[in-house]
Amino acid sequence: MSGILIFGLIVLFGFISGEAARKIGLPKVTGFILAGIILNPRLTHIVTTDFAEHTDIVINIALAFITFEVGGTLHYSKIKKLGKSIIYITLFEGELSFLATATGIAFVSTFFVHTSEANFSTLFIPIGLLMGSLASPTDPSATLAVVHEYKAKGPVSSTIMGVAALDDTLGIINFSIAVAVSMVLVTHQNFNFYSSFAIPIYQIFGAIIFGIVNGIIFNFLTVRLRGETEGTLIVSILALLTLSFGISSLINVDELLTVMTAGAFVVNFNSKKEQIFRMLERYTDELIFIFFFTMSGMQLDFSIFFTYLPLAFFFMIFRASGKISGALIGATVAKSPDKVRKYTWGGLIPQGGIVIGLALLIKQNPAFASFSDIIISIIIGATVMHELVGPLISRKVIQAAGDIRVN
Repeated sequence: MSGILIFGLIVLFGFISGEAARKIGLPKVTGFILAGIILNPRLTHIVTTDFAEHTDIVINIALAFITFEVGGTLHYSKIKKLGKSIIYITLFEGELSFLATATGIAFVSTFFVHTSEANFSTLFIPIGLLMGSLASPTDPSATLAVVHEYKAKGPVSSTIMGVAALDDTLGIINFSIAVAVSMVLVTHQNFNFYSSFAIPIYQIFGAIIFGIVNGIIFNFLTVRLRGETEGTLIVSILALLTLSFGISSLINVDELLTVMTAGAFVVNFNSKKEQIFRMLERYTDELIFIFFFTMSGMQLDFSIFFTYLPLAFFFMIFRASGKISGALIGATVAKSPDKVRKYTWGGLIPQGGIVIGLALLIKQNPAFASFSDIIISIIIGATVMHELVGPLISRKVIQAAGDIRVN
């Protein structure tokens, strides 16, 4: 089957499945992933295995768009307006879910992952760190769907949406640190300042600096190109994102952090920021999400997933414990209202979006080849389960908080 026909099937299956999911009250992302599972060459023979294994370029471009828009949520005035309550809750729930999952998975995985080269420091700690970093982000789209459907309005729903927007950023930072540390452990490097500290610092802060540079260049171009059409802007954004992502990989700095920083710089310092991000939402999001999540579902290895299914449940348990305790502690420290302290955690359970992209980046790293398929299968499976139960929990806590008015 030709590649162009396969792309057509991906768009068609993804679109139909997304609409079907929406009709029954589930997030579209769940439908996109299920479409990918249907097209998965390990389940059906519609798509060839060779095609599914060579989708990196499309996935990376889609991931660059998604990450750029995550950066676009970091507008200083909006963050300041949200107040300290949201900042504290984000920090505590994001970091506690990271720590709880990283620690728990590192120990629990010793009972399920068996290889001839199994070593706690070079295998189980990296698995724990990487999966812990994937526990931080929350999928805001699932809760947003509930808020829109029931016209919810109040302190709890507002807090949930603010935290969900910010902890994607925290998750990318956690992921960058986890990858840098795991690389040192997996490659069996002896402890020294250069490999243990200098390289990770360069990868993280180098990405931030390079992202700012890219943002400056993009802002300069948009000012110089007066009267440009939206088509010109889309071409400019595509050039920015692909060059930022590609050069970051070339100079060995974190690609996602670079693109996210560029998005944050654009939203804070570009006079056309509202036009840029609304245009992306209007013209590119649906297609980007269809490609990204449908192709993600095509990566699921069923034999690995069912072998390590208990790890997927442990991942969900550890993540939920961090989210619940972190939201409670953060709200207490910030002296938030009782309703916010009691119910916010329920809207932080959905997971998807950027998490799958981060997992796919792990697969692209040769250093993690021995366990990357395990992580991808667990994360995709856990994402589907989170997207099924997450909206139900969100609706229940928002209603209990009184943000949904029942006639």
